[in-house]
Amino acid sequence: MKSKFSRRKFSTTKTKTYPGPFGEQPIFHSLPSRLILIVFCLLLFLNISEIAIAAQPDEPLVEVSGLDSTIIIDMRYASEDNFVKVQLYPVARCLLRKSVAERLVRVQKRLQALGYGVKVWDAYRPLSVQKKMWEILPDPRYVAPPERGSRHNRGAAVDVTLVDSLGHDVEMPTEFDDFSRKAAPTYPHVSETAKKNRQILIDAMEAEGFKGISSEWWHYDAPRYRQYPILDEPLDRVETDSGYKIKN
Repeated sequence: MKSKFSRRKFSTTKTKTYPGPFGEQPIFHSLPSRLILIVFCLLLFLNISEIAIAAQPDEPLVEVSGLDSTIIIDMRYASEDNFVKVQLYPVARCLLRKSVAERLVRVQKRLQALGYGVKVWDAYRPLSVQKKMWEILPDPRYVAPPERGSRHNRGAAVDVTLVDSLGHDVEMPTEFDDFSRKAAPTYPHVSETAKKNRQILIDAMEAEGFKGISSEWWHYDAPRYRQYPILDEPLDRVETDSGYKIKN
């Protein structure tokens, strides 16, 4: 008597295999499997390539003004107009790692399209200056401990503000190096104008890969800043492609 339930027929064809380190391994010969494998390998290759291209710890410092003369440079630590009230830099040079400076140039172009521009307050900072700052303000919320080093010491961080199309300062939440809660990029109790300008700056910087910090609306780090070594070369001794020669 035949069962009213038909039995399923299972293929007796064996999956093709190849000898591997842990015995016979199956060969994935179907089209979907091949496509998945190809896509995975391609993504892995692109990721490795991006890291290989970006990871250049010996990337030189360059003059930001040499890449874009429309970026306003106002190096506060090259004057007494800063929180220590002492000139800490011998010259007002704005230096960044080459790829970081190129990101900032792209930020400038974004802002110019909106009728604004960027002004730089600080960029590369020698470690010796970092030590002096820590002696005056040993607070890791605002000054990185010298033993750890600052992103500025790596030439991979920048302090910036917003200016209008004529280069005039626009209203922002605080002045530079305002060590209060108002300096936080999310602090709500500021004017609507300051809030709007702060957001314009944030959007432009983040669009080019920069990341801010929780305590200072003006500070931005470049991606993969840890790849760069900490430097302590004085600003008046750094030689760049622009022709600035190291002093003897």
